[in-house]
Amino acid sequence: MEQEQQNLESFLTWAAQLGISDSTTHTDQPQHSPSSCLGSSLCVAHFPHSGGRGLGAVRDLRRGEIVLSVPKSALMTRENAMEDKKLCFAVNRHSCLSPAQILIVCLLYEMCKGKTSRWHPYLMHLPHTYDILAMFDEFEKRALQVDEAVWVTEKAILKAKSEWKEAHALMEDLMFRPQFLTFKAWVWAAATISSRTLHVPWDEAGCLCPVGDLFNYDAPGEESSDIEDLEHLLSNSSIHDTNLLNGDKNIVVDAEQLDSHSQRLTDGGFEENVNAYYFYARAHYKKGDQVLLCYGTYTNLELLEHYGFLLQENPNDKVFIPLDPAVYFSTSWSMESLYIHHNGKPSFALLAALRLWATPQNKRKSVGHLVYSGSQLSTDNEIFITKWLSKTCATVLKNLPTSIDEDTLLLNAMDSSQDFFTFMEITKLMSSKDEIYTFLETHNMRDAHSFTEVILSRKARMSMDRWKLAVQWRLKYKKVLFDCISYCNEIIDSFIK
Repeated sequence: MEQEQQNLESFLTWAAQLGISDSTTHTDQPQHSPSSCLGSSLCVAHFPHSGGRGLGAVRDLRRGEIVLSVPKSALMTRENAMEDKKLCFAVNRHSCLSPAQILIVCLLYEMCKGKTSRWHPYLMHLPHTYDILAMFDEFEKRALQVDEAVWVTEKAILKAKSEWKEAHALMEDLMFRPQFLTFKAWVWAAATISSRTLHVPWDEAGCLCPVGDLFNYDAPGEESSDIEDLEHLLSNSSIHDTNLLNGDKNIVVDAEQLDSHSQRLTDGGFEENVNAYYFYARAHYKKGDQVLLCYGTYTNLELLEHYGFLLQENPNDKVFIPLDPAVYFSTSWSMESLYIHHNGKPSFALLAALRLWATPQNKRKSVGHLVYSGSQLSTDNEIFITKWLSKTCATVLKNLPTSIDEDTLLLNAMDSSQDFFTFMEITKLMSSKDEIYTFLETHNMRDAHSFTEVILSRKARMSMDRWKLAVQWRLKYKKVLFDCISYCNEIIDSFIK
């Protein structure tokens, strides 16, 4: 722990030397030490229930004010990495690779340099492992249970392996040491790029942003907004000629008039006029609060795929259920719009599609305008689709290997166990232990006579962390289906009464 703190202090000192700073023009705020880039607005802190390590406010912060600036020269991009002539020459001979693949190679190339890399303090500060779906093994993938999630995971793994093979010749040309040529090294670097890069206007691969990538995620649409906030933000921004886009649905703006700066104004973006990446407070924060950054709108499965975590409460989560093919043909709504919201309520498009589907084909044209306006067609139609939706959700739940209660018990065992023996004792209460036994077999522990002395290997601990993420995801999926059944029952009861 002491070494970790020393590494952090060394990293923040290095960042300050590059011009990274959380200082503002305020005079009544604490001033950070010259040996650290933080202390005026932010500090590194631990938030055990909301992302772990992140950035906290050292003073009250007002929504819209700048809390961190990172000069362009401090960003790790393909552009500045390829100032290395050897790297530049080799990359130019492999033009078939994507921008993201090239940035991954640049990252591994800098890792190969060790202490001679200009980025060494930053590289040593990066996580040693990630939990994105491309890193899931067979057991962890199957633990997701839902076909859609298993398929997304398989696709992510295949994509990572394919891109690694495509880039292998370039890495050999650069004479990477053997450990940096492995798929394990590649998927680590790919996870770093996937989970930590920020958008820049000149490179679709994005950039790695020292200190700026310490912000934890906040889902869009959660913050409040009012006219005072809007006027304050515009008057104190370096951008005065654009509209503001945020999660507040009460503010109507013309999307065609928005540029890339205004879209990210309350979170962060590269400011051309100051040649730096600016981060803004996306809400009012009190001293000690965690300061968050919105990376975009994601479902929990997408967060797992790209970032390796999920949210306990995600207003943008979606659940897709199997639909009769005729449902898709009966409407112009896209398949992606036919889902159940995180609170169990069917989407507008799903309700509209089901209402049309349940209408005789020769009458659909005459009622289409009602359906697309969100109107119910008849009591019988509404009861029919609501019962169908409830039955479909119940069938999906029934066909999954474990129940909500079993998943809840398993998660409680994972959360409350201080050692593996305690975990095994708690899971004895589960009616089915197949998943437990599969985990034991995967890590050659099935034949252990007693778990009192078992100490999980590092590999097994990491696998258990990903297993926990899979259980968390599938439990949320099942709870959405359960809530949808409850919602449908309430609708049906309201018609009967």
